[in-house]
Amino acid sequence: MSGQPGLFSQRAPLAAAMRPRTLDDVIGQDHLLVPGSPLRALAESTSDQPGTSVILWGPAGVGKTTLAKVIAQSSNREFVELSAVSAGVKDVRDAMEQARRALDVGSSPPVLFLDEIHRFSKAQQDALLPGVENGVVVLIAATTENPSFSVISPLLSRSVLLTLRGLGEEALAAVVDRALSSPRGLDGRYTLGEGVLDALIARSGGDARRVLTALEAAASVAWGRSGQDSGDVAGASGGSTQPVEISEDDLAHALDVALVTYDRDGDQHYDVVSAFIKSVRGSDADAALHYLARMVEAGEDPRFIARRLVILASEDIGLADPQGLVVAMAAADAVSFIGMPEGRIPLAEATVYLALAPKSNAAYRGINQAIADIREGKAGTVPAHLRDAHYPGAEGLGHGQGYRYSHDAPRGVAEQQYLPETLRTARYYQPTTRGRESELQARYRVLRGIIDGEQQQPNQPHHPEEAGESGESGVSGA
Repeated sequence: MSGQPGLFSQRAPLAAAMRPRTLDDVIGQDHLLVPGSPLRALAESTSDQPGTSVILWGPAGVGKTTLAKVIAQSSNREFVELSAVSAGVKDVRDAMEQARRALDVGSSPPVLFLDEIHRFSKAQQDALLPGVENGVVVLIAATTENPSFSVISPLLSRSVLLTLRGLGEEALAAVVDRALSSPRGLDGRYTLGEGVLDALIARSGGDARRVLTALEAAASVAWGRSGQDSGDVAGASGGSTQPVEISEDDLAHALDVALVTYDRDGDQHYDVVSAFIKSVRGSDADAALHYLARMVEAGEDPRFIARRLVILASEDIGLADPQGLVVAMAAADAVSFIGMPEGRIPLAEATVYLALAPKSNAAYRGINQAIADIREGKAGTVPAHLRDAHYPGAEGLGHGQGYRYSHDAPRGVAEQQYLPETLRTARYYQPTTRGRESELQARYRVLRGIIDGEQQQPNQPHHPEEAGESGESGVSGA
C-alpha cells in the first residue's frame, strides 16, 4: 500500500474513521445520554413509531452530526442530510415530498438532519413545519447559535431543545486515547511523547474534530521523521512492531506553529496571567498584547481572559475612565457571541484600550476600606431621619423625622448626615486627579462641603453640576 508517510491513503480521515457508531461510544455528553433521556428514547424507538424532533445546540466538534447519524442507525431510519449553507426552500420541500412518498409505501419516517439551522431564513424554517408536525420526518437540527434567537417559535415548540457541552480535558484525552488504540484509528502504531497530549488538548478549543485532525497530522510528520518505509502504514518496517513516538516538535511542525509552554493548571498559567494584568495596569499595551497572544495560542479559555479584563477595568481603571468597563463588558459579550478564533480581536481591542486608559483604583480602595470597617464592627446604626417611615408605628419611633428631601434644597443637595454617628467622619472614596476622575474630584469636594455644612471656598462653583469646570481637574492621562 503506497502513499504519503503517515497518511492512510485507503482510509477516511481520522476524525471520520473514529466517529462513534453507537450512543455508548459518544464521549463528553453524558448528561444527554442517561437512561430514559430523549436521545436514548429516540435511538431506541422502532422505525414504525413516531419520533420526537430534536434541536441540538452546542459548539463545533462536540458530536451533533454524530448523534444524528447514530440515532438514525439505531432506530433503523433512513438518514437524510441537508446543510443550511447550501440548501434552499426547494431542497427542504423535495426532502419532505420524498419522505411522504416513502410513507405511502410503508417506509418509516426518515431522520432529516439539518446542519446550521440558524442560517435558515424564516421562510425556509416554515417549510419544515408541516413535515415535523405531521410526523413525515424526524427532524434533528444542529446549531451553534442560541435557538431562542435563531429558530422560529413554532419549530421550537414542536422540538426538544438539547444543549451539548464543549468537550473538557478529560473527554478530549479519552478521544485521543481511543484514536491511538482503536483498529479504526492509529491501531497502536504511535505513542505520544511528553507534553503532546496537553498540547493537543490546549489547541483543540474543546473540538474533537480539531484534536483528531491535529493528531493525524502529527502522526504523519512523526512517521516521516522515523525513516519508516512510506508504504508500511502499520509502522513496522522489517517486521518491527515498535510504535513511533509523536513529539512536541512533530506536532509543532504539523500545525506550523511554535507550541507555547503554558500549563493551564500550573505555574505558567498564573505567571502569564499575572504578567498580562500587570502589563495592562502598567499601561504597556505591547507587553499586554504579547501575553494575550501567549494565552490565546495556548488555548486558554477566552471567557477567563474576558473576566480578568472586566475585573481590571473596575479595579485599576475605575472612574478615571468609566468607559473602560463598558469596553471590557462588550469584549466579554462579543467573545461569548462569536467564539474563537475571532474572539481574539475584541479581546485585543479591550486590552489595548485598558492599557492606554488613565488609571485609578480609588473606587476599589474605597469599597475595601468600607468592608474592612464593617468587619471590625464599625457598622453603627442607621440615623433615625434616614430610616423607613412608611410602616405603621414608624413615626412614633422618630423614623424619618428631620429628613431633608434633596430636591427641595436650593442646589439639589442638602446639608445632612448620612453615615452612622460612629463613622460620621469616615471618608472611603479618595478620588485621584487622573482622567475623568479629576472632574469627579472637584465635584466630590463641592458635594462633600454642602453635605457636611462646610463653608465653600471662593473658587468653588455654587452648583455641583459646575464642579467639572472648576479648574481643579488636575493632571489627566495615565
